[in-house]
Amino acid sequence: MVIGILGAGQLARMLALAGKPLGLKFIFLDPTPNSCAADLGKHLLGDYTNKTLLTQLAAEADIITYEFENVPVEIIDYLNQNTPVYPSAKALLIGQDRITEKTFLQDLDIATAPYAPVSSLEELQQAMSDIGYPAILKTRRLGYDGKGQVVLQSTQDLDSAWEAMKNAPAVVEGFVPFDREVSLIASRSVSGEVVYYPLSENTHHKGILRLAKNTQNDPLQAQAEGIINSILTALDYVGTIALELFAVDDKLIANEFAPRVHNSGHWTIEGSETSQFENHLRAIMDMPLGTTNSLGYAAMQNFIGRVPASKKLLSLSQVHLHLYDKAARKGRKLAHATARTESLEHFTDLIESLTALARQSDDS
Repeated sequence: MVIGILGAGQLARMLALAGKPLGLKFIFLDPTPNSCAADLGKHLLGDYTNKTLLTQLAAEADIITYEFENVPVEIIDYLNQNTPVYPSAKALLIGQDRITEKTFLQDLDIATAPYAPVSSLEELQQAMSDIGYPAILKTRRLGYDGKGQVVLQSTQDLDSAWEAMKNAPAVVEGFVPFDREVSLIASRSVSGEVVYYPLSENTHHKGILRLAKNTQNDPLQAQAEGIINSILTALDYVGTIALELFAVDDKLIANEFAPRVHNSGHWTIEGSETSQFENHLRAIMDMPLGTTNSLGYAAMQNFIGRVPASKKLLSLSQVHLHLYDKAARKGRKLAHATARTESLEHFTDLIESLTALARQSDDS
């Protein structure tokens, strides 16, 4: 079977690596020469709106998926005329726009931070009387890894913050005084089978995920599963999905969802019976989903801008290195390492070592 993927970055690369043992072949559409997934399948080099390439992708692939949310929704509709695309255009449409997304979540009675749409400095000034400080101003579309976001501490920040938005439609969100940032990864098949991974506990810096580690018997697991199941059902979702949440005391507040495999689930490659990537492929092919049991304690450390020497990383026992074969660039995710062990003491030591190495190389 041939799987078509819109995008050929590191997520597509990890999907292909998970699919090779299953005998799957891959074809990627991506405008970037030498994309890091390109050597794992056929690379159609060109823009996502190129109808000739889209037609070729639909003709050569049995099923199509995507690795990021910024694909134009009309492309999904166009491809779907001949070849099934998962997740659906509806999931993509909602996930692309922060206002649409928050409205969707609240319609499902899922708690979110207070928010308001803003399209001018005047609207931002008016909204702050209700939202209050601190707050975060974000572009409605295209923002990720801290891009398109400005923290608002007082009225003195409003002029410069709106200037940073460059008049793009935006949303201002009230700050949530969270205890933890967590995320839940789940997979749902065409037939409706659902599996959930243990909650990931996440650490961010400058808006970029740095560390994600699995939790053991988290008291908020069942609550998170209930929330994500509402989303899966409402969207008739197919594939792997990630839901980012704020934990406040014993309650969860939804931040956003990603209709795709997710950075906070990279630890599942070595840390679970079945990775998020393999289960995404199983789900879109309507194959039985794999179990999501954790194999001990597991965590993923991102490397941003620069990667520590492989020799240093691999000298740490029970650490697995994933290089993305991407050119180094300030603020860019270039690699990650997974730590997995049965010993909590050893796990704590590994996390400290990985975090220290990451901090030394980080230039974001």
